[in-house]
Amino acid sequence: MDKIQLGEFIKSIARDVEIKEGKQYLEVTVTPSILYQLARQLREKEETHFDYLFCLTGVDYGVDLGVIYHLRSTIYDHVVVLKTRTSDRGNPLLDSVADIWQTADFHEREVYDLLGIKFNNHPDLRRLFLDNSWGFPLRKDYVDDINIVTK
Repeated sequence: MDKIQLGEFIKSIARDVEIKEGKQYLEVTVTPSILYQLARQLREKEETHFDYLFCLTGVDYGVDLGVIYHLRSTIYDHVVVLKTRTSDRGNPLLDSVADIWQTADFHEREVYDLLGIKFNNHPDLRRLFLDNSWGFPLRKDYVDDINIVTK
């Protein structure tokens, strides 16, 4: 399946997506409400079989907070990038995909620890590196008067 066919297949199982042919991989932008459903289908459908989450990254876009998921099918050797974002900076909440791909467990904990994005139904969502005195240091609006590092 090439990028165009993959994009058409994804559109057939989830209509409310934005598909863009990226420089390297097909990029699919979804709303948080359909992220989990689409992720599960991409894993379970015989045509795609995305069995490997090889990267999960949290992003602060300034106004929105988002998560980017890089998925690979080890059977078909195709890759897709799922992107989602929320504008709720006060209580950013996305569905966990840790029950779909086990590798998401620690990746989601890292995103929670450093950006404050919470994941519904995560099996053990707690801070990974920092204690609660830190806040969320990868946010663009982060200010730290206690642990300041200067040049």
